[in-house]
Amino acid sequence: MPIYQTATFEHPELGKSTGFDYSRTLNPTRQKLESSYALLESGTDGFAFTTGMSAISAIFDLFKAGDEFVICDDLYGGSYRFFQEICKNRNQKFIYVDTSNLENITKNITKNTKAIFVESPTNPMMKVTDIAAVASIAKQNGILSICDNTFLTPFFQRPLELGIDIVVCSATKFIGGHNDTLAGLIAVNGSELGEKIRFIQNTVGSGLAPFDSWLMLRGLKTLAVRMQRQEENAKAISEWLGKNPLVDKVYYPGLISHPGYSISRSQSTGFGAMISFEVKSKEIVEQILKRVKIISFAESLGGVESLITYPIVQTHAAIPKEILDRLGINERLVRLSVGIESSVDLIEDLKQAIG
Repeated sequence: MPIYQTATFEHPELGKSTGFDYSRTLNPTRQKLESSYALLESGTDGFAFTTGMSAISAIFDLFKAGDEFVICDDLYGGSYRFFQEICKNRNQKFIYVDTSNLENITKNITKNTKAIFVESPTNPMMKVTDIAAVASIAKQNGILSICDNTFLTPFFQRPLELGIDIVVCSATKFIGGHNDTLAGLIAVNGSELGEKIRFIQNTVGSGLAPFDSWLMLRGLKTLAVRMQRQEENAKAISEWLGKNPLVDKVYYPGLISHPGYSISRSQSTGFGAMISFEVKSKEIVEQILKRVKIISFAESLGGVESLITYPIVQTHAAIPKEILDRLGINERLVRLSVGIESSVDLIEDLKQAIG
């Protein structure tokens, strides 16, 4: 697909158009990405935004003041910051619950609840929610269901096929796959819902630029082979971490011991490449972050290179300490985004870093 690096398009004559007028509204390169993503997620419409957060912002522009939402309590810190700092100014209310327990969802739905928002697996504690059950609860109550599918992508999990209304992902991560550009993607079930998001995207001007759209299309071409290799590596590393005496806990849905393992197998075709693990002390964390050589100590995830992140001071710094404590996000927890390097090399790197 070419890069249509243009802001405006020439009209052949009065009353006639090529279908493209102005790139904020529609651009051929972005359109190709959007239709491709909709196809992969089995959606009716797809949309590409400047970042994952701008995509989430567009979704919540669908709602009005006074609306309430049930949200998974373990989620990306940037999403929490958006809900608490931006949406609360609109007089919107957010109720945070452990959505892996469906009863927590049903008992917190009120007459003002307009949507359920989940991540599955969650960031960073890797909790798994029964996505089809969430979709069913939402439909029974006449509200929308939204799923953040960043960690698994449509290669491993397709929430729309499970009944979810809106799926969103930070395409910066696994979709792009190379940590070289930012993007967010949305796919929806239903053309009426799609028209509403398209209006918001055009009006606010949050659509992805042509060159970034082209980079995302490039990423889609290798998504399958990257995620297959990354998952293979993640399985090997999670098993090794589980045997390390300096590691207390390993959070990875691909381990049979994980409480969400069975649900993961029923609703996903893979477990992904994200691992969180807890070591014996904060000093070991500091040692790991200083000593890693192949793995990079950096923000973000999903690229071909392995990255290690310290959630409590990086991705989840916006979340209050009492919530972090309740979730188990402590000074001994690190998150690993596994890349496509040799699993043997990655394990050797962790071995020398942990000590």
